[in-house]
Amino acid sequence: MPFCLLSNPIQGAILLQESKRKTAHPSFLADIVRKTPPFRGAIDPFTCVAEELELVEQNLTRSIRSSEHTLTDISSHLIHGGGKRVRPLVTLLAFKVFGGGEIEDIVDIATAIELIHTATLLHDDIIDGAEVRRGKESAYKKFGLKATLVAGDFLFIKAFEFAGKFDDTVVQWTADACTRLTEGEMLQGFFNRNSDVTFEDYLEIVRRKTASLFQTGARVGAYLAGATSPTVEKMDEYGLNLGIAFQMIDDVLDVVGHKELLGKPIGMDLRDGNPSLPIILALHEGQQAVADTFECNHPTEDTIRAAIEAISQGTAIQQAKTFSKSYAEQALKVIKKLPPSLYRNGLKTLVQLIIERDF
Repeated sequence: MPFCLLSNPIQGAILLQESKRKTAHPSFLADIVRKTPPFRGAIDPFTCVAEELELVEQNLTRSIRSSEHTLTDISSHLIHGGGKRVRPLVTLLAFKVFGGGEIEDIVDIATAIELIHTATLLHDDIIDGAEVRRGKESAYKKFGLKATLVAGDFLFIKAFEFAGKFDDTVVQWTADACTRLTEGEMLQGFFNRNSDVTFEDYLEIVRRKTASLFQTGARVGAYLAGATSPTVEKMDEYGLNLGIAFQMIDDVLDVVGHKELLGKPIGMDLRDGNPSLPIILALHEGQQAVADTFECNHPTEDTIRAAIEAISQGTAIQQAKTFSKSYAEQALKVIKKLPPSLYRNGLKTLVQLIIERDF
């Protein structure tokens, strides 16, 4: 099978296997693909479902229209301001890998999942007082607390305009994901600037707050494609482990990433007092600079830099990467048992992308 070469100014080049599907990327995916790490001979997961992702994007644009233009402006500010679209990607690939044909329903549930994710980002920025999101002024900073809070609620409602049309099973799974998200946020708040936080506490936060939407996307995708109950459960396992690996790498990048690629300054978890994996591991190493900064309600830029340096010079980053790879391997075990296909390869490469990315 022939291959085509995509130029990538950040990473060099990525070799993508050609398929019979359209390989041109929708414009909104161009930046994502540009940043994608090079996996020689691998399938670009975004190309596998580029047409479906374009339909998700169209749904998102239509869904945020409101007679109250401020709601549209706030929603558009975040939705059209970037984003990896990884959760819809997982949902679509899980559907296609089991032979899902009619795409209207899966596009709708993928849209719902992205709307839920976007709503949580608006609320997160309020909780954290974040000034930057995706490389620009956050909605909270630009539009204010009250309007951003209402816009987050608006997006949750819009999500269930899409999700609410399905059978009770899908609606319940989607609602359960939202419940776990809110529980995860509360648990994270409990351990904010709390040096007693453990690795087990961290995992519980991540399972609920981050992995829940990955799980739901993978589970619903398989279910709507007609997969058997045991297979649906296995895809739930894939989504769970992928989501955990994803968050662990996010945490690593908050210490060693690049502002230009991340779209926000590094050290945000230290500023906000959020118990990220490198912070927890550094605390357990006895890194005093990290403890002092993490526990401080208003750390200075100098103390944040000192804590970042301490984490970087210790073993926390390598440990965190090792943990991430172990969860990624659990996700790959599920995929390896599936019949060979373009979409299975996409799910496999997505795992690699998650743990090797620098954005």
